Amino acid sequence: MVWAQGLLCGALAALATPTAILMGVLLGPALFAVLLDSEPGKPTGRCVVLASMAASVVPLKTLWMGGHTMAIALALIGDLRTVASAWSAAAGGWLLVQVLPIGLRVALEAHAIARTARLRAERTKLVEVWGVGPDD
Repeated sequence: MVWAQGLLCGALAALATPTAILMGVLLGPALFAVLLDSEPGKPTGRCVVLASMAASVVPLKTLWMGGHTMAIALALIGDLRTVASAWSAAAGGWLLVQVLPIGLRVALEAHAIARTARLRAERTKLVEVWGVGPDD
């Protein structure tokens, strides 16, 4: 499998150099995230790659529609907005993976605390109405 991936990467670099260079620059942080992610399944790396690839679609389309030349690839790489949007999307993907679980945990904990308070108030009201406590 590693041999096949190396062969495919070599063919891409040889036959589609403008695409390889453009995607190498735009997906650089994603590759870095995949290499640094040591968790099984690489969830952080996958999210960063997905967000970065989503931001790389328009520049890649521009490259292909413009004639797939090295000049267009270098012009896209030289455009700060293009690179910044792809790298910002990668940062957003990383932030999403890091912050979303914490935010969900806080929201679920707040919901559980509110529900517990509501049930305790309901129990207190039933004890007053029926005159029977939980210890009786």
